[in-house]
Amino acid sequence: MLDVDARTSERFASKFLKQSAKFGYGEIPNRSQREVTKAAFSRIMSTQTDSTIFENSGHKLVWGDALQVLDGAVADASVDLVFADPPYNIGKSFNGRRDKWPSDEAYLEWSYQWIEVCLRKLKPNGSFYFMCSTQCLPFFDLYLRKKLTVLSRIVWFYDSSGVQAKRYFGSLYEPILFCVCDPEDYTFNADDIKVEARTGAQRKLIDYRKPVPSVYSSTKVPGNVWEIPRVRYRMPEYEEHPTQKPVALLERIIKASSNPGDLVLDPFAGTFTTGYVAKELGRRFVGIEIEDEYVKVGLRRLNIATHFKGELLVKPLKSYDSGYSEKETTPMLLDK
Repeated sequence: MLDVDARTSERFASKFLKQSAKFGYGEIPNRSQREVTKAAFSRIMSTQTDSTIFENSGHKLVWGDALQVLDGAVADASVDLVFADPPYNIGKSFNGRRDKWPSDEAYLEWSYQWIEVCLRKLKPNGSFYFMCSTQCLPFFDLYLRKKLTVLSRIVWFYDSSGVQAKRYFGSLYEPILFCVCDPEDYTFNADDIKVEARTGAQRKLIDYRKPVPSVYSSTKVPGNVWEIPRVRYRMPEYEEHPTQKPVALLERIIKASSNPGDLVLDPFAGTFTTGYVAKELGRRFVGIEIEDEYVKVGLRRLNIATHFKGELLVKPLKSYDSGYSEKETTPMLLDK
């Protein structure tokens, strides 16, 4: 854990207090209140600059705050693909840490900071996938198009019986921005992600525009509306996390925008679905996560460790499970 000396604490505390007033947190406190704030801020800085790194077989898990540890954990211009699924600023609870900033301005300011760091990590031909709330999409779209080329604005559509709005139209999608550093040089493996084209595969329609009329192709590259189910409790891939992304979603992204051996970065790893898929597809992975409960999920899913702080890392049983058999628990105790 890094120490913050008195001068550094004073400098950062003063900056923090000024920003607080700027973003509407309230008036700058009096001297006695400032002393308390400086002490608290010193503790925050010590915690946020601390990190623990776990590595195995080309995969790295970093336990720490993304904004504080990203620069030290990943070299500049070394990443082929960044998938970023940050907190949306909509009030969800992540292991007790509430996803809500004091204002939209404060949230955007924080977001722009970590985005800038991620962009430094990308190779000149790298790709950047960014997820956010529908409310904030316009801000991030405008910001990112100044830095990168936005090739696609993807709609991840899903059905949700939980959305039952009565006075407005409930949200059934999340946006994804697909951006590249160089529109003339980037990875896109179209053949690896093709889906069924109903015109040719099912309806068998003939394309008479061709020199020799023939049936339309039976496969195609997906459009920008992706209908992929959300992760449900009874699905085998389910983990205890409020915003887990499905394996199918990450498979499409990683297959399309990276190659075997490439480095994939997820600065807000959560349940480490990005890392799990990257590992399955032969990519290298760096994931950063601040919450220890989700770090345990990552260590287990990536087979980096079998224990964490003396705790055996096993997937929690669901309400309808009776228990693990000896056949299931034996591999959990073995180093992989």
